[in-house]
Amino acid sequence: MTDQDPVPTPVTEREKATWPTEVVVALPEPFTDDRGTIQPLVDLDMKSAVLITSRPGAVRADHYHKTDWHYCYLHSGSMAYYHRPAGSGARPEEVIVTAGQMVFTPPMVEHAMHFLEDTVFVTLSRNPRDRPSYEADVVRVASLLKAFAEDNA
Repeated sequence: MTDQDPVPTPVTEREKATWPTEVVVALPEPFTDDRGTIQPLVDLDMKSAVLITSRPGAVRADHYHKTDWHYCYLHSGSMAYYHRPAGSGARPEEVIVTAGQMVFTPPMVEHAMHFLEDTVFVTLSRNPRDRPSYEADVVRVASLLKAFAEDNA
């Protein structure tokens, strides 16, 4: 995808076979020696890595991606992560994610992040993050937090 041609690359069955089956991704053991530690995160082809900071109470996402997937590794802080299949009227599932954990969001999954404290996280994505590419693939949805709260009332 380029700025001139923001058509997402279709997802293949072979690619789907590489995705985690759980929302919270088990990280491999880190490499540690007297210099410090190297924590492997993701060993897949991807086109975007972004560092995001969020303040307590901030909400991000409330959307899904047609073809993009992303891993979100929380360096510090915590968030409530909400998700459900795209187009579903089901109550979103809530997962509390803390520093040192990583979540995976495949395509066609509505998701939202509600930050519980100052948080720094890295998002590693399949597709480029430039505005035309991102907008060609994202579909915004009604607030998942609101849907979760209404179902809990």
